[in-house]
Amino acid sequence: QLHLVESGGASVQAVGSLRLTCEASGYIYSSYSMGWFRQAPGKEREGVAAIHSSGDTKYTSSVQGRFTVSRGNTKNTLFLDMTSLKPEDTAMYFCAAGRGIGFIAVLSPSVYDYWGQGTQVTVSS
Repeated sequence: QLHLVESGGASVQAVGSLRLTCEASGYIYSSYSMGWFRQAPGKEREGVAAIHSSGDTKYTSSVQGRFTVSRGNTKNTLFLDMTSLKPEDTAMYFCAAGRGIGFIAVLSPSVYDYWGQGTQVTVSS
């Protein structure tokens, strides 16, 4: 059983930067993939960036080149470095973890087993 806690959300102006952190309590097996997802009011949850269990990363096209997902020195910490933020990045951001996920599905929310409570990111123009 994993417990995920996100932090780092804030209200920022456009073109600003933020770092989100996800801390996982429990054992992260090498077969775990971890990712960041977001959900804006009235919209479906979408995958933003993820690290597959292989170490490969994947990004949704709207954040490619602006966001970077990485792991800390232990596998229990996941970061999302966000730069050049836009108002359309405004959402609740969630961290998730799951085992046995194929790379092609690593940005799909439905394949993840464990979720944090989320941290709010608001970008004003």
